[in-house]
Amino acid sequence: IPSLVGSEMCIRDSPYTVYSPFYKAWLEVERREMEDAPDSILTPDGIDGGALPSIADLGLDGQAAETSFDPGETAGREAARAYLNDGLSDYGKNRNNPAGGSSRLSPYMRWGCVSALELEIKLGLREGKGPRVYRKELAWREFYASVLANYPSVTGQEFQERYRGTLDWHEDDELLEAWKQGKTGYPLVDAGMRELLGDGWMHNRLRMVVASFLTKDLHLDWRHGEKWFMERLVDGDLASNNGGWQWTTSVGTDPAPYFQRMFNPMTQHERFDPDGHYVRRWLPELRQVPDEHLVRPWLMDEQAQERYGCVIGTDYPAPVVDHADERRVAVERYRSAADQAGD
Repeated sequence: IPSLVGSEMCIRDSPYTVYSPFYKAWLEVERREMEDAPDSILTPDGIDGGALPSIADLGLDGQAAETSFDPGETAGREAARAYLNDGLSDYGKNRNNPAGGSSRLSPYMRWGCVSALELEIKLGLREGKGPRVYRKELAWREFYASVLANYPSVTGQEFQERYRGTLDWHEDDELLEAWKQGKTGYPLVDAGMRELLGDGWMHNRLRMVVASFLTKDLHLDWRHGEKWFMERLVDGDLASNNGGWQWTTSVGTDPAPYFQRMFNPMTQHERFDPDGHYVRRWLPELRQVPDEHLVRPWLMDEQAQERYGCVIGTDYPAPVVDHADERRVAVERYRSAADQAGD
């Protein structure tokens, strides 16, 4: 864990498996000193580091992913400085806003351009909800790093033993591809998946929404989603990605019951993107659709669809499933799994 002294991964005889007590203990642990970047890197005599490999040398056929993040430590430090000075104070209020509530520092932490330790140190004694909530988010990264270090089997199986082999996962390549390409017919889900395709990143609120949709609306194995995220995310971190997927799927360390992790894509849209700014940015086919139809465009009559340039089934897909129906199916699936496990 980057901000703890040495390499301690737990602060008692057994590892923490629930975030809240981990966080309380984590706050009390002495931090190691932050080290400055070296002026130079020493290599053994006679070793020539050579030039950086090209994209083609890495076997990527010369195709670099498009992203809005400027790479490198300098860019990371500038982004961190700007956010701590101008965005942090409102983080507690805006962090769930997919159109702009995030610090967007996760790629820089993932690639070592900025460390979680440095960010926490710079939070210092700042007061207010923003710094307090942001520190908790940094702790989530360390919690999942601790879980992975102590329970490496989570990379292939559910943390909760009762859900190993008991959840009846469906297999449907067409639904999986519709989810990957942002063509499910649910605007908020599709906007999140299009952002992933277009920018290699996704707001955390949307990560939860699309993960819930994959596992509890489409009933597809969470490992498909975890793998797709790691392929596409510029901030793809094994511990955080795995922890997030297991959290939303209700099979991980989080003790909350499964029915508290079923995100309704329509109500999430209404709550966190009420003006449609986020959805319209990533779904150009819906840009002319007015607010009253944007959450459920399939309910527009034929005249309205023609008027707003969004014919359902042609310009934008009809919903691939009915959320209300699939929620009931998910409840039965999880109940059945628990019964098989003897819970």
